[in-house]
Amino acid sequence: MNGYVHSVESFGTVDGPGLRFIVFVQGCGLRCAYCHNPDSWKMKDGKLTEISEIISELVKYKEFFDASGGGITVSGGEPLLQMEFVTELFKECKKHGIHTNIDTSGDLKFNTPERQQQLKELLAVTDMLMLDIKMFDAKKHKELTGKDNTHILEFGRLVSEAGVPMWIRRVLVPGLTDDEEDLENTAAYIKTLKTVEKIEVLPYHTMGEYKWKQLGYDYPLTGQLPPSDELVKHAEEILGKAI
Repeated sequence: MNGYVHSVESFGTVDGPGLRFIVFVQGCGLRCAYCHNPDSWKMKDGKLTEISEIISELVKYKEFFDASGGGITVSGGEPLLQMEFVTELFKECKKHGIHTNIDTSGDLKFNTPERQQQLKELLAVTDMLMLDIKMFDAKKHKELTGKDNTHILEFGRLVSEAGVPMWIRRVLVPGLTDDEEDLENTAAYIKTLKTVEKIEVLPYHTMGEYKWKQLGYDYPLTGQLPPSDELVKHAEEILGKAI
């Protein structure tokens, strides 16, 4: 089986525990105002890649993953849009004893028996999952990403019910995603999930702005400054009450 891949990174250190082999898959249905990979939006703009090609490269670094408690992380784009590909990739990873992780925005509706079965098969070979909760309020989430988040919050519950360990992530943009009430509501939601082990607040950065301009897109956050250390710490304190 093959899938559309944006890029790979051999030694990632910020996308899960330990050293990680990161596969950035292509295709995403969200249009986040702060997206730093707008070149990953269109699935067929990626490279059609065989699973065997990824595995042959991945196993070269297995000793480093084992020593550091790392493994493979599939990020994006949105991995759930290529669920069968990720499932088969992870099945091959498990044959080699490699820890598997998904970094996802949860943007797929699991409202049919077929989709639910696909998710069950994926989570069976997934050791952990990082869920990006961009906003809790559905209206604000739609303004930020182009979609509401009802199905995303439900996805978090499904992962929790499946017993898969989770990390929760929140990108902090001053004046946009730092709303205190929304952070409090996000924390209350996280409390309802049984398997959350860690919460990460990721400070907004402008590293993707040049990509928007290269692609001919108007960057929505021109002039936006990153959050201060104090603002990040405050958000961490609010969300941290959830675990």
